[in-house]
Amino acid sequence: MSSGSGSPVSIEAPLREGGGRYALLFVDDEEAILETLQLTFEEDYDTFVARNGDEGLEILEREPIAVVIADQRMPGMEGADFLERAVQIRPESIRMMITGYADISAVIHAVNEGRIHRYIQKPWESHDVRLNVRRAIDAYQLAHEKAQLADSLREAHDRLRRENLYLRNEVERRYAFEGIIGDSPAMQKVFDVLEKVAETDATVLLTGETGTGKDLVARAVHYAGPRKRRRFVAQNCGALPETLLESELFGHKRGAFTGAHADKRGLFEVADGGTIFLDEIGETTPGMQVRLLRVLQDGEIRPLGTADTHKVDVRIMAATNRDLHKEVEEGRFREDLYYRLRVVEIPLPPLRERRMDIPPLAHHFLDQANKKMGRSIQGFTNDAMDRLMACEWTGNVRELANEIERAVALAGSAERIDPEMLSEEMRGPSRRFEGGGGGFEPTDPDLNRAVDDLKRHMIAHAIRETGSKSKAAERLGIPRQSLQKMMKRLGMS
Repeated sequence: MSSGSGSPVSIEAPLREGGGRYALLFVDDEEAILETLQLTFEEDYDTFVARNGDEGLEILEREPIAVVIADQRMPGMEGADFLERAVQIRPESIRMMITGYADISAVIHAVNEGRIHRYIQKPWESHDVRLNVRRAIDAYQLAHEKAQLADSLREAHDRLRRENLYLRNEVERRYAFEGIIGDSPAMQKVFDVLEKVAETDATVLLTGETGTGKDLVARAVHYAGPRKRRRFVAQNCGALPETLLESELFGHKRGAFTGAHADKRGLFEVADGGTIFLDEIGETTPGMQVRLLRVLQDGEIRPLGTADTHKVDVRIMAATNRDLHKEVEEGRFREDLYYRLRVVEIPLPPLRERRMDIPPLAHHFLDQANKKMGRSIQGFTNDAMDRLMACEWTGNVRELANEIERAVALAGSAERIDPEMLSEEMRGPSRRFEGGGGGFEPTDPDLNRAVDDLKRHMIAHAIRETGSKSKAAERLGIPRQSLQKMMKRLGMS
């Protein structure tokens, strides 16, 4: 390296972020050189001088020096040694050396150990030194910006890692079994099976009416099992025609069909190592059933447009609101696929068969709606809750959630949900008290006595239909002991 003007560069001194001046340190044992350097730069920079290496190191310890210029030939500590030690104190500072031609070996040492930016050869011109310092400041600024960017990226990475961990924990908590509300005997039976099957890789078939929470249960099984750190993907098999469903599940190669402009990974490949949930499996065509059977038997998939197959390690969970056994008997569903899917079959009870879960579910959905709409409704009037309890809920839990959200939207500043905020179907006679059978209508104007009459009617109807108190209690969604206590209080034999 040598000094010289080089290409035109602005010598105007830049400012630090915030408007402060950059600091320079000159180290030389000759007083005249220090004075010359100070006069050259003190107008534009904060300047510090040291007459030997020890003084220079002390200044570096306490001042934010951007550029260090040291003479090579000094008594005691030479310039190369000083710059080498300066690296340990302020590695971000730009270091330069003033030297004569005879000191070229020391320059090489300083380049290697002191990592100097450039050297200034004697004799030097004021303009050349100003130009070199300006270039050094540019290098210092660039290094500082790079360091800031690296710190920002590191901080963003750490924040993203923390957020991912938080979201993963939130997902696991949200879909844990504790998040599925149900204290009724019917749901306790479901929980017993779920906890056992979650620990395995067994294929699970969830059956039940629309709205009973099959998707929620499938996610809970996944996040309670050994695959919870891998992907959970879901596909409604009734939502797409066969070709699109096949592409969605197994992927395709470019040109496999019109519109296939690029290769696409299927959900089985995306879920490799995790779980795939096939909702409405009963809606699949015979051709799709054959392809699904191959995955279950061999663990292989073949994307559309290729003859190549490859293995996937996926846990399969499926759900249907159809009677698949009947579908098999009538030739609409493959028997071999049916038995492959129902390694463990878990029927989810409809809401009308677990009525004791309606109050906690209603309050849960009320809390969600309050948070969503910024309301602070405290609960339900007795009459409103009685109507919720008496409804058939053909749409099950999903219908109940929609009913509560609608009521909160219409509640305004009310403290509690009352019957007038419920839908017309809930207020009218068409769906009230159907759970007891026989279309019971109360005649007593007193609310408490009317509710007791309803309970007598529902209990008597359930016992007549089932033939025993135990089965009647199960149908009503209450423990047998609770049924006996209720019958005693109501004066029923």
